[in-house]
Amino acid sequence: MKMISVVIPAHNEEKYAARCIRSVKRSAAVYGGPVEIIVVCNRCTDRTEEIASKNGARVIRNEDRCIAKVRNTGIFNARGDIIVTIDCDNRMTKGTLKEIAYLLSTGKYIGGGAAIRFERYSFPLYLNDLLCRVSFRITGLYCGIFWAEKKTFQAIGGFAEKKAMEDAATAKALKAYGRKEGKKYTVLRDNVLINSTRKYDVMGDWLYLKLMFSNIGTFIRAALGDRSGLDRMLDKLFYDYNG
Repeated sequence: MKMISVVIPAHNEEKYAARCIRSVKRSAAVYGGPVEIIVVCNRCTDRTEEIASKNGARVIRNEDRCIAKVRNTGIFNARGDIIVTIDCDNRMTKGTLKEIAYLLSTGKYIGGGAAIRFERYSFPLYLNDLLCRVSFRITGLYCGIFWAEKKTFQAIGGFAEKKAMEDAATAKALKAYGRKEGKKYTVLRDNVLINSTRKYDVMGDWLYLKLMFSNIGTFIRAALGDRSGLDRMLDKLFYDYNG
């Protein structure tokens, strides 16, 4: 059975690291083959590294303010034949790793993503869920959990090193590479990503829908080349967020 490396980027995730790692271990038990867990500690000032180590993860440090570079640090230091990425505040379901290994073993798929389900729901979160499902179905660029063979990630140069929308860019790169290899980019059928609602819990369930409408000017200026406002928003929501 092929070795799987699960790469978990983490910026001050002491509240969530253990439960994410536990979800990976449960999935590893169902898979039954060798699995290594890599937590990439990004500018951590809390107990994330200690907790990850105590829970059996291999810890690597990274200081970049770019989530793609953080993931790539884990990917290119991984020992496994198969790479799976998941954010530290999220969880995978039990059959995730077994299904990934099976789909790759068929030779039909270059890799893929996973459908996203929130850990709790409200009306605005149902709307967010619907937007995700529609956009994924239209584009076929499933994200959340990314998975592919390590040699595939190496062939495309790892995650697209962008500060935002790196997931969609990486999915496009995997899909394009798959076409060259005669393989499809796909999504897990029987397992999902359990998506954290921690930002919604703190900032309100309308968070991202409000951001979309209240920052239209910021998005337009970014499209025209002025990314200063967008970068500040991304730092606040992701790179400096400690909630």
